[in-house]
Amino acid sequence: MACEKSHIQCSSKVGIIGAGISGIAAAKQLRHYNPLVFEATDSIGGVWKHCSFSSTKLQTPRCDFEFSDYPWSERDNASFPSHVQVLEYLNNYAAHFDVLKYVKFSSKVVEIRYVGGRKTTQLDLKPEEYGSLLNGYPAWEVAVETSQSTKVEWYAFEFLVVCVGKYGDVPRMPVFPPRRGEEEFLGEVLHAMDYAKLDEDAARELLKGKKVAVVGYKKSAIDLAVECAAANQGPEGQPCTMVIRTLHWTVPSYSIWGLPFFLFFSTRSSQFLHERPHQTMFKTLLCLLLSPMRRGISKFIESYLAWKLPLVKYGLKPDHPFVEDYASCQMAILPDNFFEEADKGNILFKRASKWWFWSRGIEFEDKTKLEADVVVLATGYDGKKKLQDLLPEPFSSLAVDSSGIMPLYRGTIHPLIPSMAFVGYIESVSNLHTAELRCIWLARLADEKFKLPSIEKMLEQTNEEIQVMKRTTRFYKRHCISTYSINHSDDICEEMGWNSWRKKNWFSEAFSAYNSQDYEEEKEN
Repeated sequence: MACEKSHIQCSSKVGIIGAGISGIAAAKQLRHYNPLVFEATDSIGGVWKHCSFSSTKLQTPRCDFEFSDYPWSERDNASFPSHVQVLEYLNNYAAHFDVLKYVKFSSKVVEIRYVGGRKTTQLDLKPEEYGSLLNGYPAWEVAVETSQSTKVEWYAFEFLVVCVGKYGDVPRMPVFPPRRGEEEFLGEVLHAMDYAKLDEDAARELLKGKKVAVVGYKKSAIDLAVECAAANQGPEGQPCTMVIRTLHWTVPSYSIWGLPFFLFFSTRSSQFLHERPHQTMFKTLLCLLLSPMRRGISKFIESYLAWKLPLVKYGLKPDHPFVEDYASCQMAILPDNFFEEADKGNILFKRASKWWFWSRGIEFEDKTKLEADVVVLATGYDGKKKLQDLLPEPFSSLAVDSSGIMPLYRGTIHPLIPSMAFVGYIESVSNLHTAELRCIWLARLADEKFKLPSIEKMLEQTNEEIQVMKRTTRFYKRHCISTYSINHSDDICEEMGWNSWRKKNWFSEAFSAYNSQDYEEEKEN
């Protein structure tokens, strides 16, 4: 066994990689196993600590982003918390439940080896049972580098929980034709991840008085453009140009024509309009019959956004339905002054499907050129590469299927990867809520309160989820469950033996939004 090797430490049965939201939630729920959490940096918080800008705010109200047993002190405050407030909340949660004692900071996992009993991971294993998470012997060896020593330390675990997430660490970089890459550009090029590492003064100094191009049109790009505009106020200021390939719907607030946004997507009745995995034939027929209503709701929201925001004026109205962005978790809340700065001429927009560098800026496929001193690539992160670089073969190749999506049963267990769980890879409107509920489920699974179905059944479930996402949105590879999140939580609750209907009465069950408080952990009988 691995623990018989003198250089392998076996201080805990359970190892957790990453101390972001998912890692902290996993450590709290699995604390009766005295887990060991490896965090590559010197603090918890994940992307909220290392990929946020000074202007970054939460994209949901407080009540939609809280742990079930630790509400915000001002949870009824309608404003969206800043990233500093989110970090404070996460640190207070970790301190309250004494989770930090499990975390080894400045400890980067550099290699993982499988030493378990399963000899193959081929599909001929499908009819078999997945087995227990804890088998009484080590399944994984983990190599860790610390900032205090150049020596690699090895640890062995029966069960490993991977919580490194899809964002941060590995930036997604554009690919350019020969001799048209950033080496041709005389100015400065950096990714949004590098910009996030700058303090407020350094970031302002980088942008002030500079011609800045921001590539992208998701939340990070929008926040960057606003910060650039703030740094360039006055007569010496320069406009910031957003270079946009794909448009996405943006919203000014959580209210549509005076109606709260949750009424359209976050209640049981509203999600009844949308397809869900493994629904009955009757439900499939109803979805077909109700499809005009589903499209009508999307059009209703689009009409409000086109009226409220100058999308047509600036050529920013997407061609695809709003529901496709919501179904792929790509709906961004705009900063209050975004279009105000655009109206002043401080933020400009350029649509382009292809571009490359020239010595003084960016050139587009229509042969027009944009002069720039600084180009910031808000082009996202390569979560697939990040995960595959971490896992050993053959698991690295199995991690993502042919559709480009990671098949995770209950958003947590890969049917073909033994004794390992993944938390934080499937998105929803509230990633904190889904991470916590999955960790509660995972802890009960580790305690053998219930058993997993066969590998074949789990693969059928994950494939059906992928097919539903493909039919719902063209952006399905983002792996978001926002249009059937309540049904997803229902399945988790039922598997744990909980009542899946969590509200106090039928009216609330049908028309009230679900949030973490509805899933407070049930006491054992």
